[in-house]
Amino acid sequence: MDIQVIRSKRRRKTVSARLIDGRCVVRAPAHLSEAALEPVVKKLVAKLVRKEEGAALDDAVLERLARTFNRRYFDGRLSCTSIRWVTNQRACAGSCTPAHGTIRISHRLAKMPDFVRDYVIVHELAHLLEANHSPAFWTLVNRYPLAERARGYLMAVGIEDVEG
Repeated sequence: MDIQVIRSKRRRKTVSARLIDGRCVVRAPAHLSEAALEPVVKKLVAKLVRKEEGAALDDAVLERLARTFNRRYFDGRLSCTSIRWVTNQRACAGSCTPAHGTIRISHRLAKMPDFVRDYVIVHELAHLLEANHSPAFWTLVNRYPLAERARGYLMAVGIEDVEG
């Protein structure tokens, strides 16, 4: 990514970054050294990249898949109030808040095979019935025919917990 740093004598403490015409424009205090500025710029650029990736994802696709999997694997008895892509999950592929019926799916799954994304959706939907990783939970998840293959894929890329 092309980065342009603009230093200002009026700016005292903060460093900011914005995407303008495909370029990352960083505004920083004039007194800040290159050594001090470099890690801040890396962090801001990474944040902008995640934000851009997240903007390209379509939550409506997840909603359609969740409805389909609810009918197919859970007999339509689940109540999922929302399912959406998020860019702030680093250690897990998805998460669920059963009390609210909300599911969040990591944007990293968008670059993986569809069967892996679908498995994670089924996994999180199962949490709406079983808010744990009990044998009953895994019985629900294993209704998805590619569950074992998808778990293996996630383990190989370092996302899925081996214990489950």
